[in-house]
Amino acid sequence: MVELFVLIVKVIFVMNLALGLGSLCTWLERKGSALIQDRVGANRAGAFIVSANPVINVLLAPVRMMGWLGVIGTFMCDPMKGIWKEDFIPEGASKFLHGLAPIVAVLPIMLAFAVLPLAPDFYAWGYYIHPRVAPIDAGLLFVLAMGSVAVYGIAIAGWTGNNTFSLLGSLRAVAQMISYELPMGMVFVALIVVYGTLDVYNIVEGQQELLWGVIPKWGIVMQPVGFVILLLAGMAETKRGPFDLPEAESELTAGYFTEYSGMKFLLFWLGEFAEIALFALLLALLFFGGWDIPWVTLPKGVWWAALLGHMVLMAKVVFFCVLQIVIRWTLPRFRYDQLMNLGWKMLLPISIANLVVTAVAKVML
Repeated sequence: MVELFVLIVKVIFVMNLALGLGSLCTWLERKGSALIQDRVGANRAGAFIVSANPVINVLLAPVRMMGWLGVIGTFMCDPMKGIWKEDFIPEGASKFLHGLAPIVAVLPIMLAFAVLPLAPDFYAWGYYIHPRVAPIDAGLLFVLAMGSVAVYGIAIAGWTGNNTFSLLGSLRAVAQMISYELPMGMVFVALIVVYGTLDVYNIVEGQQELLWGVIPKWGIVMQPVGFVILLLAGMAETKRGPFDLPEAESELTAGYFTEYSGMKFLLFWLGEFAEIALFALLLALLFFGGWDIPWVTLPKGVWWAALLGHMVLMAKVVFFCVLQIVIRWTLPRFRYDQLMNLGWKMLLPISIANLVVTAVAKVML
């Protein structure tokens, strides 16, 4: 019973973390894009709530501040609007597949969070706690597999939209995701060669060692080329600018989810931003030591050390979420031929060469 209770708590925590990070990315994109474009951004909902009672009016000050920052509009008003909007289904489309597509597109992203560790293991009330839902040995392989499964949801969405723009967007998304999974997989294999394991937790533990007794063996130190490749390939996998060809507004309206509304549209929207958070978590775990603090050794198995490690990891995750959003609003969108050339003619050959060099160095050294 205790193990079941702990599992339920971990599932609830991870789900809330994934949804919370996805919502945070939504807010960061709105306010961040507003700052970059020298405009105000969301700042109306809740910003003008006042009361005739002076005491209540003082207590409402934090609410007005959240309204001015756009928090209420992003976290409360938009979800409520999506819930109450009409669920439009195009004529001639399959109702079952139309409803299934957003689930197939979002569920694998949420499942990928289950195998990623969020803190070092620790003891609590006499029990050994793994801060992840599914502590499997082949975590990297599972994450790559979930990214492949999500492609089916996007393909179904474009097809059941019964719309030329939707179909074109889904075809673009499928081609793009398949193309950039290859260099991403090569980077994962190079990391496996370096750290000798498919388990993400063991990879993080391996990064806490010191190279030559001085430099932490973070992935960015051991695989700098792999980091650049994964950063580019991951941004293409998340379909965010400058790789947002599947939903290019100027060409395809909204791409593969043009014919979606209400909560189905919000599922696609939240799934995209949760994918940004998932990719940021992968970068932090694989290349920046996860919860590791350079040259600081935290005690093993202690709850407060695990909590501190989780906070350090989340700080790194938020940094990479902000980085992706800043890049998205800084660089112009690629042409589709440029996107394919970057994936097949540049990233894939470089990733293969990087893997060969890594393997040779591992054997020689």
